[in-house]
Formats: sequence, structure tokens, C-alpha cells
Amino acid sequence: MTVRTTKRSAGLLLFRHSDEGLEVLLGHMGGPFFAKKDAGAWTVPKGEYEPDEPAWEAARREFREELGLAPPDGEAVPLGEVAQANGKIVTVWAIEADLDPEAIEPGTFTMEWPPRSGRTQEFPELDRVAWFGLDRARELVVTAQAAFLDRLAEHSG
Repeated sequence: MTVRTTKRSAGLLLFRHSDEGLEVLLGHMGGPFFAKKDAGAWTVPKGEYEPDEPAWEAARREFREELGLAPPDGEAVPLGEVAQANGKIVTVWAIEADLDPEAIEPGTFTMEWPPRSGRTQEFPELDRVAWFGLDRARELVVTAQAAFLDRLAEHSG
């Protein structure tokens, strides 16, 4: 009998205050499945971790892997967990920081593409990142992750 464990991801949601109000940094998922999608194809920079790794350490490691930049210092605001439609549990912290989207050097993953071709290709984990106001971010982010935006808005008052 196989014991199925729930996959867990952890991430950091950067936020800043601008003339337009509160903004968050989201990443567009890389690879062929999301190339032509916008709504539902943006995410908090995050990644999976094993049960023996603390979620906070995983969030910082994944930020570095996904964006190619050191995670910013600053007060980490715990935004809790959500369960995504695929069953994955995602834990996120928010940190107030500014980041130039042009500065990212995304990590990559390899997959067989096209399917059943026997060829593998490398794709960026996130093919771009951008700052969005909360309303626009809610339209674009993976549905379950919108809860993090609501919790950040409550925290920011």
C-alpha cells in the first residue's frame, strides 16, 4: 500500500506601496502549458519542499531559485495557508520590498516537449514577473492564492 502525502509549497509575496496603492509582485508560470494564458497563470514565487524542511526556509530558497535573486530582508508577515484545486497546500509570507522585474534570472526546469516526442526542452520556472495592484492581481493569480492578497490587504489596512 502506498501512502500518499500532500504536496506542500512555500513562497514569498513581495509588496510595495505606490501612487496607485498597494502592489504585489507575481510571476507568470513558465513552460508551454501557460505560454498563451494570462488569468490563472500568475503565482506567488514559490516551490515545493520536503516535510523535513521548515516552510520559511523553503520559501526563501524557492525565491532564490525561481527569481535568481536573494530574498529580501524585512519583516515577514505570515499570510497562512491555502489549499489549491490540485490539493497542494501553499504557505506564504509577505515582505515589503521593491524589486526590478528586469533583474530576475529565473531558474529552469526540463520536460519532454512536445509530448511523446522523446525530446526534452528547458523552460524558465517563471518567464516574467510584474507588479500589479490588488484588483488586477486577483484577476490573474491562481484562484486559491487570491486569499493571500485579501489577507495582505487586511494586514496593510
